[in-house]
Amino acid sequence: MKKQLLLAASGLTLAGSLVACSGQSSEEEQSGAKSGGKTKIVYWTGDRHDSEFIKEQVDAYNRTNADDIEVELVIKGDDFDQALDMSFQTSEAPDVIRVKENTIQTFYKKGFLAPIDAYLTDELKAKFPLMENLNSFDGKRYSLPNYGTTMRLIYNKELFAKAGIAAPPTTLAELVEDAKKITAAGKANGEYGFAQNFKSPGSALGRSARVIAETSGYGGFGYDFKTARYDFAPFKPIIEAFKQMKDDGSMLPGVESLDIDPLRAQFAEGKIGMYLSFSAEAGVYQSQFPAKIEWAAAPAPSIDGSVNGASGFLGGQWLAISSESEHKDAAWKFMAYMYGDQILQQYQEKGFGIAMVPSVSAVAAKPEVYGIDGFLPTARDGVWPVYPAVPVQGAKSDDAFFKYILSGGDLDAIVADLNARYNKALDAAIASGDVKAEPDPDFDPARLAGQYADE
Repeated sequence: MKKQLLLAASGLTLAGSLVACSGQSSEEEQSGAKSGGKTKIVYWTGDRHDSEFIKEQVDAYNRTNADDIEVELVIKGDDFDQALDMSFQTSEAPDVIRVKENTIQTFYKKGFLAPIDAYLTDELKAKFPLMENLNSFDGKRYSLPNYGTTMRLIYNKELFAKAGIAAPPTTLAELVEDAKKITAAGKANGEYGFAQNFKSPGSALGRSARVIAETSGYGGFGYDFKTARYDFAPFKPIIEAFKQMKDDGSMLPGVESLDIDPLRAQFAEGKIGMYLSFSAEAGVYQSQFPAKIEWAAAPAPSIDGSVNGASGFLGGQWLAISSESEHKDAAWKFMAYMYGDQILQQYQEKGFGIAMVPSVSAVAAKPEVYGIDGFLPTARDGVWPVYPAVPVQGAKSDDAFFKYILSGGDLDAIVADLNARYNKALDAAIASGDVKAEPDPDFDPARLAGQYADE
């Protein structure tokens, strides 16, 4: 399955392994890492959809590597970012860190990441796409891509049929109405129309409100690229629709404390009609939570049915080395193993993600995973520019919006407050030189679409 990448990258297939290209230094010997036997490194990830696969690869590496390296895999939950912050404060940071498109910039600014340029040959640089502000900052690379993810509406086909709904919703109004119909038809059996993992509002709205906004033509994090200012007003109808579903009783009871894995377990059991999430869900229901229902994925609804922007295709990075690691060479050797063609190819074929490495996507088979067809890139998907993340004082937008969904209030006042605080933080970050933000009057979110559509 070939993808059309607008980012400069070669389709070069390397004859040798990545491991053979790893850099060498005396760092490990100087640190005494091998004096007591094996060099132990710790790898932290917040991903759970691929946890069994990753554990298998780590176990295989620990059994077979010739460098006396032992990797400890630590799987965190939605508190990954906070736990990582704490680990650096207590000098207990991991050696290898899972980074994502919405975290790598922050981790870089906090000084958590070490550049990997010294380990990269010209062949590796050609093989892996260079994405400024996604895996490269200020001329240095900090990660390499593996896969990308699309965002979709995941729905229970059986509950749709039971409620007499012919097709998934394309507007917010239809989303609200369909959730109400599904709940009316199935509440007696504990079946509800909608859910999100609101235990973590940032995670929940980052996989739902975000894609609805982007498909409607608005920045998914509240940033307007045309004006170079934050403006959360476009989120009002989205948040109002979510509140309406909560007020209607159409949401699964207890969503305020629902984490993503318990949500998946409930969906697999047939208790949830719809939710929004990433393409990783296909692999989840193949292995982690085998679905007992017929389900499918569809494009996320827009605000009013008009598609004015690209549905975000997310990715461009995967693993990074901690700046605090005392065993950077060993960390790179493990990373090099994980970035080998065989593992990257299996990652797509098992349905965990869609390859963003041209030489891998050219040979990897389409995943033989139930439901994957609905997640494959279409002409509606595309990569949005990186927005300037800023350290805002007070409640973050996701927390403020979720509080409104639960308790109500003055949404106009909430939006005005968010705009004021986020733009104040933006101005301060610009003044200090931490970020650059310039208006782009010609920015057209609709032009972003189609970058990864199948040929």
